[in-house]
Amino acid sequence: MQNEAELRGECDRLVEKVTELTSEVSRLSQSLQTEVSARRHVEDHFHTQEGLLDMTSDAVIVCNLDGRVVAWNQGSTRIYGWSSETANGKLLSKLFYPPESNHFSANLAATIAKREYLAEENHMTSMGRTIFVQTRWTLGRNLEGKDEILIVNTDVTEQKELERQFLRMQRLETVGLLASGIAHDLNNVLAPILMASQNLLNDIKDEGQAELLRSIEVSARRGGALVHQILSYARGTESERAPLDVKQLLHEFQKVAKDTFPRSIQIVTRFGKDLRPVLGSKTQLYQAIMNLCVNARDAMPNGGILQIEAANIVLDTGFVSRHPPAAPGEYVSLRISDNGVGIPEDVIERIFDPFFTTKEAGKGTGLGLSTVLGIVKRHGGFLDVSSKLGKGSRFTIYLPTIETASPAAAPEPSLILPSGNGRVVLVVDDERVIRDITASTLKKNGYQVLTACDGTEGFALFTQHRNEISVIVTDMSMPYMDGAKMIRALFQIDSKVKIVAVSGLNEEVNLPEMLKKKIPFLKKPFALEKLLETLAEVIESAPVKEAPARPPSRLQDAKLAPSPPLTPPDLKLHDGPFEV
Repeated sequence: MQNEAELRGECDRLVEKVTELTSEVSRLSQSLQTEVSARRHVEDHFHTQEGLLDMTSDAVIVCNLDGRVVAWNQGSTRIYGWSSETANGKLLSKLFYPPESNHFSANLAATIAKREYLAEENHMTSMGRTIFVQTRWTLGRNLEGKDEILIVNTDVTEQKELERQFLRMQRLETVGLLASGIAHDLNNVLAPILMASQNLLNDIKDEGQAELLRSIEVSARRGGALVHQILSYARGTESERAPLDVKQLLHEFQKVAKDTFPRSIQIVTRFGKDLRPVLGSKTQLYQAIMNLCVNARDAMPNGGILQIEAANIVLDTGFVSRHPPAAPGEYVSLRISDNGVGIPEDVIERIFDPFFTTKEAGKGTGLGLSTVLGIVKRHGGFLDVSSKLGKGSRFTIYLPTIETASPAAAPEPSLILPSGNGRVVLVVDDERVIRDITASTLKKNGYQVLTACDGTEGFALFTQHRNEISVIVTDMSMPYMDGAKMIRALFQIDSKVKIVAVSGLNEEVNLPEMLKKKIPFLKKPFALEKLLETLAEVIESAPVKEAPARPPSRLQDAKLAPSPPLTPPDLKLHDGPFEV
């Protein structure tokens, strides 16, 4: 009986123990299920976050403190080119940093010290292309409690390129603004040189000295033309479209190129006979030719041959079909060839893209060829290019011709210069050397001269000698009272006053249209014969004024210091239109 009781008690204890174990197993099972559920939730959340990270355009990278990649999202693959399988486990310093760079170690040290780090860097892609990124490093811990670095890289290459393009445009705009003042000053320098050389040439007897003076005269003329051309480019001004003699345009450029291009570059020209005229802007086409020739020059740093060719050509349907929307017909072809370095095949498709350049920083804007293409298209033409690396390049412009006679060449200046016959001219200019050389020139050709250093003094002299002065020659850019204000004031007191306006700038006189029609305009530096012919035309159109028996008293410039502008009594100056 005792054994039975003990056995029963032992069974009860076993049952109790089993019950406890069952309860514990149930509890552990429930806990395990909860943990599994939580882990699944974490994994689902992780995969969701991973999916979201793959959707971002940024490169999101996780690396350990040894610099090995732990995580690499799809954005990293899009930016750098390496897949996650390739990148994981690799040293970050070997992936997108140049071999000589110490950026990784410096970034890591800064991140550990400050827990966060932000910088902009150049990185390399799997294809060897350099990109510009904004990189953000953050120190954190993973689920296992180990320190890791979260790196987020944003590709800002395009943004930086746009910033560079904007800065380039700002620099070009600044150059344009500076060019205006520089052109005015240079033309004021060239004007007396041109007039003085022409005056001396008329007096000199020695042929050797005369030849030197002719060289000075030609150089001054070319200098003036070059200044006006540069100013037109800088301002983006366009001349009106008119029938153009292509051969004459190319001859003009050839003269400038021979003076400005290195002597190591031989310029060869071949022009066909009776080139047909084209309708276009002389300034724009000159610019297109200039840009192509400058590129050819730069492609021959050690010298070479620059060929400029022009010919009439008839294009058929088969040829123009490769250059839509060109139409078959008669064209003039302008070909610029060089035997320079040539253009690589992988680059030639991009050479007309704005701001694309293969030149070193500071040596090119990337706008030259895109400007040429734009000009050619605006003229209804098209452009063809061929190049061989190491052999040279050839650019051919095709321009449609027009059915009209070629523009007549400018007539040769007359050897007999018109005389002033004692008439009085008032010369107004703030540059003393220009006043003096102009006065000397006019006196030698039969005029009597009064001079004034600004508009205020010029106005005062005219009011004193209005019955004696036949014509006024005035500069437009002067301190105190400029030429435009003086002209307005003069027309208010004498609507029949005769004026010749002079300026070193490529801009129209700032006057109402009614006055512009009455006032001829000379651009500095002007030739002696041009000044005398213009004065003769203006005087002939005016009522006859007898030359004074004796010259009017001349106010010396040295006696009058420049003074602030004075408004004559009962004279209201204004900038708006008025009746004449």
